[in-house]
Amino acid sequence: MLDVKPRDGADVKIKLADNAQVRTVLGKTIADVKQGLFVGITAMPQPDGTQKAVEIHIFPEAARGTGEGHRPWDLMPGSTMTNANVDSEVAITDGKKLVLKYKDGDKTFIVPDNVKVVMFAPGAMADLKPARKSSSSARKSCRTARSKRRPSRSAPTASTRRCERELGA
Repeated sequence: MLDVKPRDGADVKIKLADNAQVRTVLGKTIADVKQGLFVGITAMPQPDGTQKAVEIHIFPEAARGTGEGHRPWDLMPGSTMTNANVDSEVAITDGKKLVLKYKDGDKTFIVPDNVKVVMFAPGAMADLKPARKSSSSARKSCRTARSKRRPSRSAPTASTRRCERELGA
């Protein structure tokens, strides 16, 4: 059982299924992002139609296709998430220009040299620790959470119950 605090600040209790998968993240650099990889890029739309990358998640090969596509995201107001294959990469003055292709289209990203890049790797339940940031791919409303040891003080909400169902509880 996890007690989490999503971005909206409400306490949420989540019972993980016995077979819940846990992943950890490894720090990488923009040099690790290459043509052919399947990645997720959180970005901010730019006036010229490109997206400015805020962070990049490199998926393991076994997760290729996970959440493929382009959609609004909740990292910051107006942000987007695109999970897709890196179709091309071009060095630019202060980073890279990437084109990601997914089943319904493509997007062009301007990626600064200092962008946060991580790679998902297998993890274990022991990696879930109090006050450590975590995320769940089960539901957007449960995504970014902070695990805590103390029990939740609030009654379950519809959002909590939905998260629990989707996490297999």
